[in-house]
Amino acid sequence: MSATCNNSTDGYQRYAEFREWMYGEQTKICVSVDSEQELFDIHAAAQAAALPCSLILDSGHTEFDKPTYTSCAVGPAKAELIDPITGSLKLL
Repeated sequence: MSATCNNSTDGYQRYAEFREWMYGEQTKICVSVDSEQELFDIHAAAQAAALPCSLILDSGHTEFDKPTYTSCAVGPAKAELIDPITGSLKLL
């Protein structure tokens, strides 16, 4: 799971806001969804809200037999912008 979370953040490392979020004292959480469709819905909602987001497609070389969408990074952004999208999800 940690590798998947790391993959979710790879695309943001060039942004100063990401570096401040990643290495600062800002909140970082992991939540779970119950289906791939729910993962797509979260990603679509984040895009619709104009939040930074990234949907990760695992190549299928380790844990999965085929390419599989495994995670979605949302943010960095203020909690009041992210919570309406992810606030109902279960914490891991």
